[in-house]
Amino acid sequence: MASTSTPLTLPVLPLDGEVVLPGMVVPLDLSDSEVRAAVEAAQAAARTTPGKPRVLLVPRIDGTYANTGVLGTVEQVGRLADGDPGALIRGRGRVRIGAGTTGPGAALWVEGTSVDETVPEPLPGQVAELVKEYKALATAWLRKRGAWQVVDRVQAIDDVSALADNSGYSPFLTTDQKVELLETTDPVARLKLATQQLRDHLAEQDVAETIAKDVQEGVDKQQREFLLRRQLEAVRKELRELNGEQEGEESDDYRARVEAADLPEKVREAALKEVDKLERSSDQSPEGSWIRTWLDTVLEMPWNERTEDAYDIQGAKAVLDAEHAGLEDVKERITEYLAVRKRRNDRGLGVIGGRRGGAVLALVGPPGVGKTSLGESVAHAMGRKFVRVALGGVRDEAEIRGHRRTYVGALPGRVVRAIKEAGSMNPVVLLDEIDKVGSDFRGDPAAALLEVLDPAQNHTFRDHYLEVELDLSDVVFLATANVLEAIPEALADRMEIVRLDGYTEDEKVVIARDHLLPRQLERAGLGADEVTIDESALRKLAGEYTREAGVRTLERSVARLLRKIAAQHELGERELPFTVRDEDLRDLIGRPHHVPESAQDPAERRTSVPGVATGLAVTGAGGDVLYVEASLADPETGAAGLTLTGQLGDVMKESAQIALSFLRSHGAELELPVADLKDRGVHIHFPAGAVPKDGPSAGITMTTALASLLSGRLVRTDVAMTGEVSLTGRVLPIGGVKQKLLAAHRAGVTTVIIPKRNEPDLDDVPAEVLDKLDVHAVTDVRQVLELALTPATNGAAPEVPVAA
Repeated sequence: MASTSTPLTLPVLPLDGEVVLPGMVVPLDLSDSEVRAAVEAAQAAARTTPGKPRVLLVPRIDGTYANTGVLGTVEQVGRLADGDPGALIRGRGRVRIGAGTTGPGAALWVEGTSVDETVPEPLPGQVAELVKEYKALATAWLRKRGAWQVVDRVQAIDDVSALADNSGYSPFLTTDQKVELLETTDPVARLKLATQQLRDHLAEQDVAETIAKDVQEGVDKQQREFLLRRQLEAVRKELRELNGEQEGEESDDYRARVEAADLPEKVREAALKEVDKLERSSDQSPEGSWIRTWLDTVLEMPWNERTEDAYDIQGAKAVLDAEHAGLEDVKERITEYLAVRKRRNDRGLGVIGGRRGGAVLALVGPPGVGKTSLGESVAHAMGRKFVRVALGGVRDEAEIRGHRRTYVGALPGRVVRAIKEAGSMNPVVLLDEIDKVGSDFRGDPAAALLEVLDPAQNHTFRDHYLEVELDLSDVVFLATANVLEAIPEALADRMEIVRLDGYTEDEKVVIARDHLLPRQLERAGLGADEVTIDESALRKLAGEYTREAGVRTLERSVARLLRKIAAQHELGERELPFTVRDEDLRDLIGRPHHVPESAQDPAERRTSVPGVATGLAVTGAGGDVLYVEASLADPETGAAGLTLTGQLGDVMKESAQIALSFLRSHGAELELPVADLKDRGVHIHFPAGAVPKDGPSAGITMTTALASLLSGRLVRTDVAMTGEVSLTGRVLPIGGVKQKLLAAHRAGVTTVIIPKRNEPDLDDVPAEVLDKLDVHAVTDVRQVLELALTPATNGAAPEVPVAA
C-alpha cells in the first residue's frame, strides 16, 4: 500500500486541460508566461542545489488546481519543432500538494509531500493476472493502430505503478479520466482503473467498427443498386428507341396517366398529390411502392363507367320468368324498381341530392330456393354487370372497408374490389350469406356494412385504402340470408326484406323439368333425346324422395338417377333412349324416403294412438312437420309433475306448462278426466330429440295431444296445427304461416288449423297450395279440439297410454 514521505518545496507549472503522469516525457512551450516563470524559477533554485531543475506539474481544470501533482525534472531547454522556445520535462513521481510558500522568480511555490508508490515483491496472484490482462488489452489496441514498436516497450514494463501510468499516453482518455488516474495513489487500484478504461474503449471501438462495416455494406449495396437501376433505365431507353416508341409512353409516367385518365375532380387532386410525393421520394424508399400500388388501384377503378339499364320492363320480366320459376315477390320488386328507374330517367330525375336510385334488397329464405342464382338473373334482366361477394365467415372489418395502405400487403375492401372487377359503377353486387358474418378482435364487418347499405350515406362511401369518396348510390345490392334474426337489427333496418319461403310441389316439378334436368343431362354426358323423365316421376321425386324448401336435394336426386342410367347403358344393361316413369324410380334409386303420413297403413301412423298430435314449425331449412307425443305415468310408480324432453327451449317449456294448466282448470267442461293430471306424472316428448326446438307456436299442438291422451280420442291423421295458446284457451297469432303451410302440403296434410289473426297471411300462400288445403282459422282451443280429435267411441272408457 502507498505511503507518503519526503517534504518538497517546488515551483508550480500549471497545465490547462492537460495531465502528465509519472514516467511521461512531454515538451512544453516556454512562450507561455506561467510555464516560463516556473522553469526559470526551477533553474534558479537548481544553481544552489545539485541535480536537474525540478517543477511541480499540476493540472488546472476550469481555473481549479488538482490536489495531486507530478514532480517533473527539466531535461532540456531549447527550441521546439516549430522554432518556438520550449522545454522537455519528465514526470518523476506523485506529490501531494500542501500550502503555498515563497521562492525565487515570478512562479507560484508550494510545499508538497512525495508519494511512495512501491509495490512489494513478489506480486500477488491477482495483481499478476491484472498486469497480464492490461498488457494484452494494450497490445490489442496498439496493434490495431499499427504501433508495433510501442508494443515491445509496454511488454517490457514490469512495475505496476509505471504500467498504470503508461496509460497517460492514451489519446482516447479524457482529461477527467487522466486526473482520476493521477489522484489514485494506490498502484493496484490505478492499474485496475486503467484496465477498465482500456477495456471500455476497446468495446466501444468494436461497436463502432461493426456499425461502420454495416453502413459501408449498405452504402455499397445502394451504390450497386443505383448503378444497376441506371443501367436498366438505359437499356429500356434503347429498347424504346429500337421499337420506335416515344419516351413519354413509359408506363411508369404516373403524372401523364393521371392527367390522361377520366377521373372525378377530387380523385384527380388526391392522385396528383400522391404523384408529387412519388416524384420526391427515392427509388429505394418503401413509400414509393405503396404510392405506385395505390395509383394503380385508383387508375383501374371505373370512376365514370356506367352501363345503361335495360328499360324494357316486359323483357326484364320475361328474363326473370324464364330463369326462375316462382319467387313472384322478388320478380315483382325488381320489376317495380325498373319501372320507377325508367320514369325517373324519362323526367330527368336520375340524380337527386347527389344520390342515384340504387336499391338494397335482402333475400331471406331457407337454403336451396335460388337466392344466389337470382342475383345473376336480376343483373341479366337489368343489363348490368354482376359481381358476387361471399361474406360467409368474414370476421375482419378491413375486408369491407379496406386496410390502411401503410400496412404490408394492404388491399381495398371487398366492395371496392367488386366495383373494380365489374368495371362499372352501377353493377349488381350480391352480398352472399350476410347472416354468416362474424366479429372478433379485428372488428365487426356487419357494422362496416352499415354505411355501404344505407341509401342515404353510400354516395360518399370512403374506403380506408382509397381514402377518396366512392359513389355507391347507383349500385343494386342484393343480400342473401337464411335466418333474418342473425342479421344485426341496425343492418336489417337498412335493407328491404324480401322473403323466399320455398317452392310448392308444382313449382319444383317445373324447375326440375326446365332447369335441373337439362343441366344434369349435360353433366352426365346424356342427350335430351336419350333420356327423358316423365312429369309423374319428377313429382314423385319432389314429393316422396325429397322434403325440402329448395331444390338442391331434388337436383342431386335427378343427378343420381341419370348417373344410374348412364352406368347401366355402359354396362349393356339398358338401351337408350329411355323414359323414366314413377314406377321405375324404386328400381333405379331405391325406395322413397319421405312417404306422407296419410299414405301409410293406418296402424303404422304416428297418430294411430291417443296422445300424438301433428304440429307445424319453421326451421333454418324452411317449414317442417313436428309431432308431439304425450303419456301419463303409472300412479303407483310414477311421480306427479310435468316432464319435457326433446331439447326444448324455455319458451316451448312455458307453452307446455300453459297447456297443462289450461286442461287442469277447464278439463271438466271439456269432459276430460282431469283427476289423472293431478295424481299422475305427465310426459311430453318432441321426437327428433337431437334437434333443438323453441317458440310458442306448438301451444295448441301440445294441448291437443294432452286432450287426446285424456279422452282417448285419436287426433286426425290429415290434420296439422300451429298457434300459441293462452291460459284462458285463446289461440294467439304466430309467424311463418306461408312456410308452415308449404311444409304441410309437402307432408300430405290436407287440413290445417291456424290462429284467426293469421288469416291475412294466407294471401302470401300460393293459390295451388291453398286449393289443396282445408285451412281453418280459429280463436279458441275448444274449436281446435273439435276439429282435430276424432269422434268419441260408444261410451267405453278410454285407454290412456302409460309411460313405462
